[in-house]
Amino acid sequence: MLVWLWLYKTRIAEMRKKRIKAQALANHADGEKLLQSVIEPSDNFKNLFEAPVLFYVAIITIYATQMADFVLVALASAFVLFRYLHSFIHISYNRVIHRFSVYIISTSILWLIWLLIAYRLLQT
Repeated sequence: MLVWLWLYKTRIAEMRKKRIKAQALANHADGEKLLQSVIEPSDNFKNLFEAPVLFYVAIITIYATQMADFVLVALASAFVLFRYLHSFIHISYNRVIHRFSVYIISTSILWLIWLLIAYRLLQT
């Protein structure tokens, strides 16, 4: 939600500053040309519908199977923390090596969550 709000804030501000009419942004390519300052927030918002969707499904699975415990809650919390950090890096100074490092950590945590879910489901 924070990235979404940031995206709209920066997009509307730039449109007003450059006096861009909404119709001028009818397609993605025009938007990228005309709104340079919103490329990072826009890309980050799209990223939030990739790996995090697997996280949402994992959380629903953990809840539905009643396997929540300290380890899974801690891993889930760590994943969320690193995704917040990833978003912060992406929409602020956007140093790719920093962003990629945080991404690798968060996706490794997500893999671990899914491995634990699979292991526990196979145990039952």
